[in-house]
Amino acid sequence: MKELKDILFLDIETVSSGETYEELNERMKILWSRKASFLKKEEGLTEDEFYFQRAGIYAEFGKIVSIGIGFFHLEEEKRVLRLKALYDENEKALLERFSTILGKMKSDSLKLCAHNGREFDFPYLSRRMLINGISLPTALDLSGKKPWEINHIDTMDMWKFGDWKHYTSLDLLAAIFNIESSKTDMNGSDVNRVYYKDRNLGKIADYCLQDVAVTAQLYLKLKNITSEPFEVTVTPAN
Repeated sequence: MKELKDILFLDIETVSSGETYEELNERMKILWSRKASFLKKEEGLTEDEFYFQRAGIYAEFGKIVSIGIGFFHLEEEKRVLRLKALYDENEKALLERFSTILGKMKSDSLKLCAHNGREFDFPYLSRRMLINGISLPTALDLSGKKPWEINHIDTMDMWKFGDWKHYTSLDLLAAIFNIESSKTDMNGSDVNRVYYKDRNLGKIADYCLQDVAVTAQLYLKLKNITSEPFEVTVTPAN
Protein backbone atom coordinates (compact mmCIF):
# COMPACT_ATOMS: atom_id res chain seq x y z
CA MET A 1 0.00 0.00 0.00
CA LYS A 2 2.94 2.29 0.69
CA GLU A 3 3.86 2.60 -2.99
CA LEU A 4 0.27 3.64 -3.86
CA LYS A 5 -0.41 6.28 -1.23
CA ASP A 6 1.17 9.23 -3.09
CA ILE A 7 -0.28 8.46 -6.54
CA LEU A 8 -3.16 10.51 -7.93
CA PHE A 9 -4.75 8.72 -10.88
CA LEU A 10 -6.44 11.03 -13.35
CA ASP A 11 -8.14 11.37 -16.69
CA ILE A 12 -9.44 14.38 -18.59
CA GLU A 13 -12.20 14.77 -21.14
CA THR A 14 -11.92 17.52 -23.71
CA VAL A 15 -14.11 19.08 -26.39
CA SER A 16 -13.67 21.67 -29.11
CA SER A 17 -13.62 25.22 -27.73
CA GLY A 18 -16.84 25.99 -29.61
CA GLU A 19 -19.55 23.89 -31.16
CA THR A 20 -18.78 24.98 -34.70
CA TYR A 21 -15.86 26.21 -36.75
CA GLU A 22 -17.83 29.38 -37.49
CA GLU A 23 -17.64 30.36 -33.80
CA LEU A 24 -13.90 30.90 -34.11
CA ASN A 25 -12.68 34.44 -34.71
CA GLU A 26 -11.09 35.11 -38.08
CA ARG A 27 -7.54 34.75 -36.81
CA MET A 28 -8.26 31.36 -35.22
CA LYS A 29 -10.12 30.19 -38.32
CA ILE A 30 -7.01 30.79 -40.40
CA LEU A 31 -4.81 29.03 -37.86
CA TRP A 32 -7.16 26.04 -37.61
CA SER A 33 -7.36 25.73 -41.39
CA ARG A 34 -3.57 25.76 -41.54
CA LYS A 35 -3.32 23.03 -38.90
CA ALA A 36 -6.13 21.01 -40.45
CA SER A 37 -4.38 21.02 -43.82
CA PHE A 38 -1.60 18.90 -42.29
CA LEU A 39 -3.98 16.61 -40.41
CA LYS A 40 -6.86 16.10 -42.75
CA LYS A 41 -6.95 12.62 -44.18
CA GLU A 42 -10.66 11.96 -44.50
CA GLU A 43 -11.98 13.00 -47.87
CA GLY A 44 -15.25 14.82 -48.20
CA LEU A 45 -15.27 16.41 -44.74
CA THR A 46 -16.08 20.09 -44.53
CA GLU A 47 -13.97 22.42 -42.41
CA ASP A 48 -16.75 22.48 -39.81
CA GLU A 49 -17.08 18.67 -39.70
CA PHE A 50 -13.36 18.19 -39.29
CA TYR A 51 -13.24 20.85 -36.57
CA PHE A 52 -16.06 19.14 -34.64
CA GLN A 53 -14.31 15.77 -34.87
CA ARG A 54 -10.74 16.74 -34.07
CA ALA A 55 -10.35 20.19 -32.48
CA GLY A 56 -10.95 18.89 -28.97
CA ILE A 57 -7.70 16.91 -28.86
CA TYR A 58 -5.59 20.04 -29.35
CA ALA A 59 -5.16 22.36 -26.36
CA GLU A 60 -4.97 25.39 -28.65
CA PHE A 61 -8.43 24.70 -30.09
CA GLY A 62 -10.13 22.71 -27.34
CA LYS A 63 -11.03 22.92 -23.67
CA ILE A 64 -11.32 20.62 -20.66
CA VAL A 65 -14.82 19.87 -19.39
CA SER A 66 -14.14 17.08 -16.92
CA ILE A 67 -11.26 15.87 -14.74
CA GLY A 68 -11.57 12.51 -13.01
CA ILE A 69 -9.27 11.79 -10.07
CA GLY A 70 -8.72 8.79 -7.84
CA PHE A 71 -6.38 7.53 -5.13
CA PHE A 72 -5.95 4.45 -2.98
CA HIS A 73 -6.14 4.55 0.79
CA LEU A 74 -6.66 2.12 3.63
CA GLU A 75 -10.02 2.01 5.35
CA GLU A 76 -10.28 -0.48 8.23
CA GLU A 77 -7.28 -2.34 6.76
CA LYS A 78 -9.01 -2.64 3.38
CA ARG A 79 -7.74 -1.04 0.21
CA VAL A 80 -10.21 1.48 -1.17
CA LEU A 81 -10.04 3.37 -4.47
CA ARG A 82 -11.71 6.72 -3.92
CA LEU A 83 -12.92 8.48 -7.05
CA LYS A 84 -14.16 12.02 -7.63
CA ALA A 85 -15.37 13.74 -10.80
CA LEU A 86 -14.78 17.43 -11.37
CA TYR A 87 -16.70 19.02 -14.20
CA ASP A 88 -17.85 22.47 -15.19
CA GLU A 89 -18.97 24.45 -18.21
CA ASN A 90 -16.54 27.11 -17.00
CA GLU A 91 -13.10 25.71 -17.79
CA LYS A 92 -11.20 28.24 -15.68
CA ALA A 93 -13.29 27.43 -12.60
CA LEU A 94 -12.73 23.71 -13.22
CA LEU A 95 -8.96 24.10 -13.53
CA GLU A 96 -8.75 26.34 -10.47
CA ARG A 97 -10.58 23.69 -8.45
CA PHE A 98 -8.20 21.00 -9.68
CA SER A 99 -5.18 23.20 -8.92
CA THR A 100 -6.47 23.76 -5.39
CA ILE A 101 -6.73 19.99 -4.87
CA LEU A 102 -3.14 19.50 -6.04
CA GLY A 103 -2.01 22.34 -3.80
CA LYS A 104 -3.34 20.54 -0.72
CA MET A 105 -1.21 17.47 -1.43
CA LYS A 106 2.47 16.96 -0.58
CA SER A 107 4.09 18.31 -3.72
CA ASP A 108 7.47 16.64 -3.16
CA SER A 109 6.03 13.12 -3.07
CA LEU A 110 2.88 13.48 -5.21
CA LYS A 111 2.86 11.43 -8.40
CA LEU A 112 0.35 11.91 -11.22
CA CYS A 113 -0.66 8.82 -13.18
CA ALA A 114 -2.64 8.68 -16.44
CA HIS A 115 -2.78 6.53 -19.55
CA ASN A 116 -0.90 8.35 -22.33
CA GLY A 117 -0.57 11.13 -19.76
CA ARG A 118 2.86 12.31 -20.91
CA GLU A 119 1.60 13.03 -24.41
CA PHE A 120 -1.93 14.13 -23.64
CA ASP A 121 -3.34 14.69 -20.13
CA PHE A 122 -0.37 16.37 -18.44
CA PRO A 123 0.61 18.79 -21.24
CA TYR A 124 -3.05 19.52 -22.07
CA LEU A 125 -3.76 20.44 -18.43
CA SER A 126 -0.66 22.63 -18.29
CA ARG A 127 -1.42 24.44 -21.54
CA ARG A 128 -5.04 25.12 -20.67
CA MET A 129 -4.07 26.40 -17.22
CA LEU A 130 -1.66 28.91 -18.76
CA ILE A 131 -4.22 29.94 -21.39
CA ASN A 132 -6.65 30.61 -18.53
CA GLY A 133 -4.08 32.60 -16.56
CA ILE A 134 -3.60 29.97 -13.84
CA SER A 135 -0.15 29.38 -12.36
CA LEU A 136 1.05 25.82 -12.80
CA PRO A 137 0.97 23.72 -9.62
CA THR A 138 4.27 22.09 -8.68
CA ALA A 139 3.14 18.68 -9.96
CA LEU A 140 2.70 20.05 -13.50
CA ASP A 141 5.48 22.64 -13.62
CA LEU A 142 8.36 20.94 -15.43
CA SER A 143 10.52 24.04 -15.88
CA GLY A 144 14.09 23.40 -14.77
CA LYS A 145 13.37 19.86 -13.60
CA LYS A 146 15.59 16.95 -14.53
CA PRO A 147 13.84 13.91 -16.01
CA TRP A 148 14.15 11.93 -12.78
CA GLU A 149 12.61 14.82 -10.84
CA ILE A 150 9.34 14.67 -12.80
CA ASN A 151 6.82 12.61 -10.83
CA HIS A 152 4.64 11.58 -13.75
CA ILE A 153 3.58 8.00 -14.35
CA ASP A 154 2.20 6.88 -17.70
CA THR A 155 0.69 3.40 -17.89
CA MET A 156 1.16 3.36 -21.65
CA ASP A 157 4.89 4.02 -21.19
CA MET A 158 5.02 1.25 -18.60
CA TRP A 159 3.59 -1.16 -21.16
CA LYS A 160 5.94 -0.06 -23.93
CA PHE A 161 9.11 -1.11 -22.08
CA GLY A 162 11.08 1.35 -24.21
CA ASP A 163 9.34 0.42 -27.48
CA TRP A 164 8.10 3.66 -29.08
CA LYS A 165 6.69 2.21 -32.30
CA HIS A 166 3.00 2.23 -31.55
CA TYR A 167 0.17 3.49 -29.37
CA THR A 168 -1.62 1.00 -27.13
CA SER A 169 -5.11 2.00 -26.05
CA LEU A 170 -6.38 1.77 -22.50
CA ASP A 171 -9.26 -0.40 -23.71
CA LEU A 172 -6.90 -2.92 -25.32
CA LEU A 173 -4.78 -3.23 -22.19
CA ALA A 174 -7.92 -3.55 -20.07
CA ALA A 175 -9.02 -6.46 -22.28
CA ILE A 176 -5.61 -8.15 -22.05
CA PHE A 177 -5.61 -7.96 -18.26
CA ASN A 178 -9.31 -8.84 -17.92
CA ILE A 179 -10.31 -5.45 -16.51
CA GLU A 180 -13.88 -4.36 -17.13
CA SER A 181 -13.95 -1.82 -19.96
CA SER A 182 -14.95 1.81 -19.53
CA LYS A 183 -16.02 1.90 -23.20
CA THR A 184 -19.59 0.75 -22.74
CA ASP A 185 -22.22 3.17 -24.00
CA MET A 186 -19.70 5.77 -25.18
CA ASN A 187 -16.04 6.24 -26.03
CA GLY A 188 -13.67 9.14 -26.58
CA SER A 189 -14.98 9.92 -30.05
CA ASP A 190 -18.45 10.51 -28.60
CA VAL A 191 -17.49 13.20 -26.07
CA ASN A 192 -17.90 16.22 -28.34
CA ARG A 193 -21.34 15.02 -29.47
CA VAL A 194 -22.52 14.23 -25.94
CA TYR A 195 -21.36 17.66 -24.78
CA TYR A 196 -22.71 19.84 -27.59
CA LYS A 197 -25.62 17.82 -28.97
CA ASP A 198 -26.90 15.85 -25.97
CA ARG A 199 -25.92 18.55 -23.43
CA ASN A 200 -25.04 15.80 -20.96
CA LEU A 201 -21.89 16.81 -19.10
CA GLY A 202 -22.78 14.47 -16.24
CA LYS A 203 -22.53 11.49 -18.57
CA ILE A 204 -19.08 12.65 -19.71
CA ALA A 205 -17.96 12.97 -16.08
CA ASP A 206 -19.14 9.42 -15.33
CA TYR A 207 -17.25 8.11 -18.36
CA CYS A 208 -14.16 10.03 -17.22
CA LEU A 209 -14.31 8.37 -13.79
CA GLN A 210 -14.58 4.94 -15.38
CA ASP A 211 -11.32 5.61 -17.23
CA VAL A 212 -9.65 6.60 -13.94
CA ALA A 213 -10.80 3.34 -12.33
CA VAL A 214 -9.47 1.30 -15.27
CA THR A 215 -6.13 3.16 -15.21
CA ALA A 216 -5.73 2.48 -11.49
CA GLN A 217 -6.46 -1.22 -11.97
CA LEU A 218 -4.08 -1.38 -14.93
CA TYR A 219 -1.32 0.18 -12.81
CA LEU A 220 -1.77 -2.59 -10.22
CA LYS A 221 -1.45 -5.18 -12.98
CA LEU A 222 1.65 -3.59 -14.49
CA LYS A 223 3.32 -3.39 -11.09
CA ASN A 224 2.22 -6.95 -10.30
CA ILE A 225 0.67 -5.76 -7.05
CA THR A 226 -1.49 -8.30 -5.28
CA SER A 227 -4.88 -8.66 -6.92
CA GLU A 228 -6.84 -8.85 -3.66
CA PRO A 229 -10.27 -7.26 -4.09
CA PHE A 230 -10.63 -3.60 -3.25
CA GLU A 231 -13.61 -1.35 -2.77
CA VAL A 232 -14.39 1.57 -5.07
CA THR A 233 -16.10 4.62 -3.61
CA VAL A 234 -17.23 7.74 -5.47
CA THR A 235 -17.16 11.09 -3.72
CA PRO A 236 -20.03 13.37 -4.78
CA ALA A 237 -19.05 15.26 -7.93
CA ASN A 238 -17.64 18.76 -7.74
